[in-house]
Amino acid sequence: FARTSPVSAFPANGYGVHDMIGNVWEWTTDFWSTRHQGDAPKACCVPQNPRGGPEANSYDPRQPAIRIPRRVLKGGSHLCAPSYCRRYRPAARHAEPVDTSTSHVGFRCVVRTEPIPPT
Repeated sequence: FARTSPVSAFPANGYGVHDMIGNVWEWTTDFWSTRHQGDAPKACCVPQNPRGGPEANSYDPRQPAIRIPRRVLKGGSHLCAPSYCRRYRPAARHAEPVDTSTSHVGFRCVVRTEPIPPT
């Protein structure tokens, strides 16, 4: 595809999930920080989201006069190339100013095709 691809254009992964990387970088609710505060030993054990730091810490320290918060983008896009994207995988993350919009930044929707069995 020259740009984004239709949903389910590629086979599902081992968990039956489609399109986790490669279409658009995914906006998250986390404000950018170099590390998650109070990292748990395993990601599954983090008690709540968002896991990023406070908004005030997300500003770019290289541009102290510009106070635009940055959020975490994850996943990679159709424009990724090995020489540009960081670890082209669902867990890849980088900072993006909240006032930025491009053709390869968006969000992912989750749709359950089968009901979750009661526990």
